[in-house]
Amino acid sequence: MDYQESWDHCATLSTSLTLSDISKACRGLSDFQGDETAVLKVIGDSKQKGYKRVCMPLTTEKWKERWSKMCLLPNESSDEDKESASKAAEAWRLNPAFQRDEVTITRLDEAEGIIVMVSEWLELDAADDWVRHDAEIALKQELAYASYLNIHTVILPSPRNRDHVASYARIVNSCLTKFPYIYISIRLPIYNPSVFQPSSPSSPVLRPTSPPMHASLGSSSSIAPSLVISESEQLPASNSGVSLNATWEMWDLIRTMCDYNMKLTLTLDLSPALPTTLGVLSKWAAESVRHIFLPASTFIANVKGYPHRPMIILAEVGEGRHTRGGENAYSQYVRHLEKTSPAVQAAKKAGTVENFAQGYQDYLQAPLQPLMDNLPSITYQTFEQDPIKYMQYEEAMFRAFLDHPVDEKLVVCVAGAGRGPLVARCFKALERSNREATVIAVEKNPNAFVTLQERQIKEWGNKVQLIFGDMRLIDVPEKADILVSELLGSFGDNELSPECLDGAMRFLKPTGISIPSSYTAHLAPLSSSKLYNEARSTKTEKGLETPYVVMFQAVNILSGTKASADGRCGPQVQECWEFEHPRRDAVLDSQGLPFTNSHNARSAKLRFYIPHAGILHGLAGYFEAVLYGNIGISIHPHRKDQVSKDMLSWFPLFFPFREPLYLPSSSELQVSIWRITNDRRVWYEWHAESFISVPNSAGTSEELLMGQPFSGSFSASSSSFSSMGAPSPLVDSKEPAFLDMTRMNTNYAGSGGVEYETVKIGHTSLHNAGGRSSWIGL
Repeated sequence: MDYQESWDHCATLSTSLTLSDISKACRGLSDFQGDETAVLKVIGDSKQKGYKRVCMPLTTEKWKERWSKMCLLPNESSDEDKESASKAAEAWRLNPAFQRDEVTITRLDEAEGIIVMVSEWLELDAADDWVRHDAEIALKQELAYASYLNIHTVILPSPRNRDHVASYARIVNSCLTKFPYIYISIRLPIYNPSVFQPSSPSSPVLRPTSPPMHASLGSSSSIAPSLVISESEQLPASNSGVSLNATWEMWDLIRTMCDYNMKLTLTLDLSPALPTTLGVLSKWAAESVRHIFLPASTFIANVKGYPHRPMIILAEVGEGRHTRGGENAYSQYVRHLEKTSPAVQAAKKAGTVENFAQGYQDYLQAPLQPLMDNLPSITYQTFEQDPIKYMQYEEAMFRAFLDHPVDEKLVVCVAGAGRGPLVARCFKALERSNREATVIAVEKNPNAFVTLQERQIKEWGNKVQLIFGDMRLIDVPEKADILVSELLGSFGDNELSPECLDGAMRFLKPTGISIPSSYTAHLAPLSSSKLYNEARSTKTEKGLETPYVVMFQAVNILSGTKASADGRCGPQVQECWEFEHPRRDAVLDSQGLPFTNSHNARSAKLRFYIPHAGILHGLAGYFEAVLYGNIGISIHPHRKDQVSKDMLSWFPLFFPFREPLYLPSSSELQVSIWRITNDRRVWYEWHAESFISVPNSAGTSEELLMGQPFSGSFSASSSSFSSMGAPSPLVDSKEPAFLDMTRMNTNYAGSGGVEYETVKIGHTSLHNAGGRSSWIGL
């Protein structure tokens, strides 16, 4: 539980202390131990056990008792008690302040490095207005005291009532504004566990002691509505699918109303057993999860009595829940999982993308402008560190050479030679294939051309002819059998490979070939609050209309992994378009160049199935290229390991959306994207629409979409989550029943003759219209 300034393979382990822990430490202190306090003692003990940080409550039960006496009264209270409580409450509202015995921390040395838990009993989303009002005052009182002690991180209790989450979010947003130096983290379970528990009796009926609004209303208790302080109002089991999404939807509403504030984070409570639906878990990977709360009750002892299945903030670890291992066994198993994690192992292994990209995860980079800009040597050097890409290129050239007779003298042209890595690989392929060739290297970067001349003198001699100039303008001394280039971008064509190779095709013989011979662009919808916040950090429209190169980490691909049976929706990642070289049907002028660039314009309309509710923040762009025959390179997430595993040269492309778009479970997303060009520029425009299928025989679509809201509640206390006694880390319950994809036709007769129709429920604006924010110069 910590803020990671840099990439770290090991999570920071912290422990969650309780009032009982502090009380025990207090009893163990003597009157002659100097300045040591109970809080300092438990913090010191925790650090000796290997914990880096400590999480503890800020207030004591005394604070809860005083607040309840002032702000909540039983119905049977006398008029005298009500009047006394009302006066006390008004005095407190006027000047909120703690008594000494109402807080756990009083000194700066006690507060150093501490993460505090706000009072769990505060109901910021209570149904009663005055309870919410007084809870907000109490929360701000606690945050003011935390700020006074220089505490930087506080964790708020979970919202309980979905009907009033907007009120909760408004209060949180107000606190973020009032306390700009405090990180506020919302503690939320991964789903509402009450749906899998039997109903429990409600709490006693209490009344808020709201002040009289007008003199004519008399006593406040006579006009204030009664309030059930919700511990866990239960949902029927049939709503389990709704429940699995409910807490995420609460979080989405809170962070949206807080305008994706960077100081607002998430404490993910893994107390409930993990759901079997991977999509329910994966959506949290795209959120700003800063803390993970894991009570000891979620560990399951193995056959030897040691705990099994851990994560990161450890709570209740000193209560002896398991027969063997002691408190250290929990943290030891966390470290074991980290060491054996495939992600951590890949990050530590040299030559992997994960190792190469350390420090670049979710870091937005503008794509290169290779025609407008001359790349510096350090950029070439970075790309040349990729052995896989050049190994694939060498293999493609080797196989192409083998398809020519041994006695044939070949001509090979390397277009865009840079500092010469493809030229060097060409000679290796010639040697392997026992072929001879004249090699021509074309480069427009005058600085890189110096490096080529140096390598010609020291390595290649007269085996290479160097030509300086733009491949679209210069001529070569003789036609080539094979044209080799590495002009591809993260989306295939986004660094103008089609336009560059249009000019270079003049270098080929009529039977000549290009390496690469073709490449395709691919898209998938994604959710990532981190990338969305990064893209809009410039505070200009341009930031959210620019495609970025980025190594994805905290993202969730929203689309389903399989295409629908009726073909209406495609696979999780879908192809947009393809470019082939050379173009056999090209219409050319007398110089062998195309008259216009209109043949390189493209468009695509893709339809994705969205199995689980999520927020669309943008599109993930990938490419795949055929170099020669069955040799290729790919960053397609499902095929890259089969085509070119551990290739380092390209990260995916991210197309952001200005307005996040909510997508409900079992909905459809239609994405439109265009590659547009004129005589000076190439740019992309993109747009999305969302749809859902509803039966049209039971009423109008509008009526069917106006369903009953979820009205369940959550308890913020860890005991309500950890008391489930689940026999397995996975929820042993039926999966949510999502709509059968065979019903997604505009009019489809389902079982029982029920017809379904597709209803539009939302859309984004058109992004980057006319290339107003981002373009690639010709």
